[in-house]
Amino acid sequence: MSSTQSRYHEVYARWKADPEGFWAEAAREIDWIKPADRIFDATAGAYGRWFAGAVCNTCYNAVDRHAATRGDQAAIIYDSPVTNSKRSISYAELKDEVATLAAVLQDMGVRQGDRVIIYMPMIPEAAFAMLACARIGAIHSVVFGGFAAKELATRIDDAKPKAILSASCGIEGARTIPYKPLMDEAITLSISKPDACLVYQRPQCAASFVEGRDQDWQEAVAKARQAGKQAECVPVAATDPLYVLYTSGTTGKPKGVVRDNGGHMVALKWSMGNFFGVAPGEVFWAASDVGWVVGHSYIVYGPLLHGCTAILYEGKPVGTPDAGAYWRVIAEHGVVTLFTAPTAFRAIRKEDPGADLLTKYDLSAFRALFLAGERADPDTVKWAEDILKVPVIDHWWQTETGWPVVGNPLGLGRLPVKHGSPTVQLPGYTVEVLDEAGKPVTPGTMGAIVIKLPLPPGALPTLWHAEERFRQAYLSVYPGYYNTSDAGYTDEDGYVWVMGRTDDIINVAGHRLSTGGMEEVLASHPAVAECAVIGVKDALKGEIPCGFVVLKSGVQKMPEEVEKELVGLVREKIGPVAAFKLAITVPRLPKTRSGKILRGTMKKIADGDPWTTPATIDDPIILEEIGEVLKARGLVGAPDRA
Repeated sequence: MSSTQSRYHEVYARWKADPEGFWAEAAREIDWIKPADRIFDATAGAYGRWFAGAVCNTCYNAVDRHAATRGDQAAIIYDSPVTNSKRSISYAELKDEVATLAAVLQDMGVRQGDRVIIYMPMIPEAAFAMLACARIGAIHSVVFGGFAAKELATRIDDAKPKAILSASCGIEGARTIPYKPLMDEAITLSISKPDACLVYQRPQCAASFVEGRDQDWQEAVAKARQAGKQAECVPVAATDPLYVLYTSGTTGKPKGVVRDNGGHMVALKWSMGNFFGVAPGEVFWAASDVGWVVGHSYIVYGPLLHGCTAILYEGKPVGTPDAGAYWRVIAEHGVVTLFTAPTAFRAIRKEDPGADLLTKYDLSAFRALFLAGERADPDTVKWAEDILKVPVIDHWWQTETGWPVVGNPLGLGRLPVKHGSPTVQLPGYTVEVLDEAGKPVTPGTMGAIVIKLPLPPGALPTLWHAEERFRQAYLSVYPGYYNTSDAGYTDEDGYVWVMGRTDDIINVAGHRLSTGGMEEVLASHPAVAECAVIGVKDALKGEIPCGFVVLKSGVQKMPEEVEKELVGLVREKIGPVAAFKLAITVPRLPKTRSGKILRGTMKKIADGDPWTTPATIDDPIILEEIGEVLKARGLVGAPDRA
């Protein structure tokens, strides 16, 4: 479809002319217990609050209202090639499961405003847990099941949960990962202790319980069901928190992104039809994990608010059992739209470059592929377009925004594709590119990507119990703007090009990880004097972390031995999700005269990008040394400076 046939420009102009009127109209798609006194209250919070005075319940909108009108329709289809099991849960069944689990939470003492940590694998009970919290006004915080005990402990101490919901284990490909021992260790490490833990026993692995604290999930639910206990939806303010989702902080302390109830529902409901182009009753699949923001927004809340059928997939794009896994799920369940990370398609392409496995499946119902979570490289996008013969839509957003900022709005009519660009800013967002002085730059000029305040409904209003940190981290660098910490440019057609991070967060297979956190782990090794972690380009994962370490003088161990120990240490402290496999011993690190490590220049050398010697460097020879070490490890793409 050409841009002249797209309604995008007209809809964006309508939002721009009357933002409050635009979101008031979108809010009619939500059932409110009490409508808002003000659509936007500019005097509240750090930059204003949406739907002030409104009262609502997210679980009611995602579950109960559909159970009344489309009760027999599948709400969630669970597909688990790793356990060879499948389950379809109708909206009526979902309501029963969620209301019963919510009653169990109430029996455990969980009340409105209490926090509940959910540390679970990709099983239906993880979604039930999120919705059960929403039902009773408790604030959930989902922690990705791959995180190590120390990472979970920091989140326990920040959220101070009343209860933790977990499972005996998760399954990663062929490996079973016991979660319960990790949870027990995290509780031991944490200062704040939960009153109760509810543990779902999976047949693959049994968990032992701590007397007086732990309860068996299946037994507790069965008992509540037998007693006829079901929790009703608790009215909450639209501005009350629905959840806290932790994202990596550059200081090593995680940032608790707060999502409210009202604005979140309005934004997600709007995005399902207008951006993703799906209709109620259709099957939508976000191949992510409930531990990430995509899992919150587009496995659980978005599809259910819209009355879609959501796919909850416990498996990988390859190896469960092969590179045709995604095609099987799409064909078998009638998926119309898939949303996944580019790394998934890089993995599929690596295993099956000719897409031979695709010929085994009927994808006639499939309409579109959406990619986000990291930059979608043009080669991967073109390959996907060639094999699937459907629109492949790159789009860009963040944990903080909760829904797409820049994208090609399929529901409004697709705009022309420019490979490498996620396309245009969506209604709700004014995206600008600024120089270091905070002045707008001309099209084609690289700069800091920022969003003009106020942020739209659905975006974070603050950080959990850290309003000043929120202001400092996001609002203070460019007054009047939200700082995305991404760099890029816009072109003459208004297309946005996101080229990379401006801080030390790296993107490993769609997971944002802090290099600062990894450096903290490396520095804890007794042999390490100093270190630096950078993200280097990787054909499969987008970026992988690479640690440079300077050993203390007098260390007796061989460098190779220390490097091996460091890889194990990061795996233990942060978890396999970090994909940390490369520690390199160097005689010294390149620094500025003020002592700042030149990570950006090191990254350019490792990636084979053109580089120049920074004017502030202490000793230029060190960069040559780094280049030689990288070459010896086969890591450098282009050897010389610009």
